[in-house]
Amino acid sequence: MEDRKQCCGSCDQCARTKRTPRSDEERRQLDNRLNRMIGQLNGIRKMLDENRYCGDILTQIAAVESALQAMGYLILKEHMQTCVAEGVRAGDDAIMVEAFELMKKLK
Repeated sequence: MEDRKQCCGSCDQCARTKRTPRSDEERRQLDNRLNRMIGQLNGIRKMLDENRYCGDILTQIAAVESALQAMGYLILKEHMQTCVAEGVRAGDDAIMVEAFELMKKLK
């Protein structure tokens, strides 16, 4: 199995892909969620440009944070059901350490 600690995860040489691809429906749902968040972020920018009330802006920021957190949990669930399960079946003990670290990052 590849050494996960040495991979930066962002360069072409280190980029990883899922063994089990996401279904078209999963991709569509994630894209829809992401597009809604992008729309909310653009709305926040407009609110700032319009010098809107701070409390209203903070409410929108909280909504984006909540939406991003929910998307993170969906991706984590998928990760546990596919990538982690496959790694465990293949005898990759490091995958569990990685999974716990990812859970901590999501808080």
